[in-house]
Amino acid sequence: MKTPAATKPGLHPRNRHRNRYDFAELKQANPALTDFLRPGPHGQITLDFANPLAVKALNQALLAHFYQVSAWDIPEGFLCPPVPGRADYLHHLADLLGEDSAGVIPSQASILDIGTGANCIYPLIGQHEYGWRFTGSETDADALRNASRILEANPELQRMIRLRRQKNSQQIFAGIIHKNDLYDATLCNPPFHDSEQSAREGSERKRRHLGQDVQGSLNFGGRQQELWCEGGEVAFISQMINESRSFGLQVRWFTSLVSKGEHLPVLYRAMQEAGVVKVVKKEMAQGQKQSRFIAWSFMDDAQRVRWAKRRIVSATSPE
Repeated sequence: MKTPAATKPGLHPRNRHRNRYDFAELKQANPALTDFLRPGPHGQITLDFANPLAVKALNQALLAHFYQVSAWDIPEGFLCPPVPGRADYLHHLADLLGEDSAGVIPSQASILDIGTGANCIYPLIGQHEYGWRFTGSETDADALRNASRILEANPELQRMIRLRRQKNSQQIFAGIIHKNDLYDATLCNPPFHDSEQSAREGSERKRRHLGQDVQGSLNFGGRQQELWCEGGEVAFISQMINESRSFGLQVRWFTSLVSKGEHLPVLYRAMQEAGVVKVVKKEMAQGQKQSRFIAWSFMDDAQRVRWAKRRIVSATSPE
């Protein structure tokens, strides 16, 4: 297994959010956004990004305007994800899937979203952008109920997105990938922090960056399972790698975000020990924030090409 080379970071060319937000358009999609707009330092209109209600209003506007998602909302305390960054992951994943079929991005792909959350953000964006079918797994019953509510408010998505409850919080793929399931890829935004204290320190850094008082709660929301787990992302992704060995013939590419580049060597070793055949790293950036995702496969190049050809003809469908 070769260590993958880095690619140049930056928002993906197909990302709809490469330019500045057009707040005049977004206010039409969500009039409630108006309450959170204010003059910027150079006279331009900007958003109060330090206010979690403002961030949620922005997400509602972005999802309605760009992705035709109606009535998107999340309960208080749940993670409110940045739409541009989540879209970037999906666009780079699309390129990765296309590499197995001479650059043709599949329109019938089946994707497993590990930890879809109350926001269901990856399935909502990915279905609109590429017509993919999604299965979203989740351990939190409250999160799953809210994701179901979003789908109920958008009936056209119910045949393209299904949700599955992970009943065993100690498992990731086991119990979610069924015997006859086939997935072109899995994706995951793992809990990055290794403790509640670490999560709070991360929130305080965000507050300082936004010029806020550092004292207070996690200002961008997020329940424990969304933000931290014992051992942090290294432990979570390592478990994912270990479990993925049992499903290597049912999934073409396993993928996960990795927040810290210094964690990669440990994860590469875990992949090598697991018998991974191919690994790819995709670098991404949103403003000053750098991120990346890694992808691994137990199939060689020829197997993945045959898989891609077969999936063009027949794709799995939500039950």
